[in-house]
Amino acid sequence: MTRNPPRKSIQPALLGEDDRALFRAAVADARPLAPHGRIEPPRYRPAAIPNQFLRDEREALRDSLSDAIDVDSLLETDAALSFRRHGIPPDTVRRLRRGRWVIQSEIDLHGLRSDEARVAIQQFIHAARAHDRRCVRVIHGKGLSSPGREPVLKRKVLGWLMQMDDVLAFCQARPCDGGAGALVVLLRAARR
Repeated sequence: MTRNPPRKSIQPALLGEDDRALFRAAVADARPLAPHGRIEPPRYRPAAIPNQFLRDEREALRDSLSDAIDVDSLLETDAALSFRRHGIPPDTVRRLRRGRWVIQSEIDLHGLRSDEARVAIQQFIHAARAHDRRCVRVIHGKGLSSPGREPVLKRKVLGWLMQMDDVLAFCQARPCDGGAGALVVLLRAARR
């Protein structure tokens, strides 16, 4: 049977002898607590996640959103680029548009190719939910430097967000938050 060596008392170098004497005087009447007889539970340690599982999850996430979705025919949107999932009250979009929720996180997709942007937005939404972020901003750009000055990512981002169950609603950002080059997204609350 091996015995653990007695613990050495750790005395911070910042405390002077006067401080130590004051502390000893303050705790002079203290007595140890009586044993309570309970068993202390072991500390929780999360299980390791296998690397192959993580690679499979990333690949499934990357392949789960389609670029071929027809936003106009599949779900209802309006001219102001707003969307709300079935069952979400109309005033939710109005409050989102007016900035009633604080934007807690954002992602900027400028400079990303379509496939890179799709993966980035999936990971961003997943991370935002994991950190209990409810209102986020997705900056897709206005497309002014795109060929033909047509926004490539803007249309795709709309379709991707509509396919994500975690997205409850979104609308075009206010001018001070990015205007036509960004969306403000309301996410489902994290499960507790």
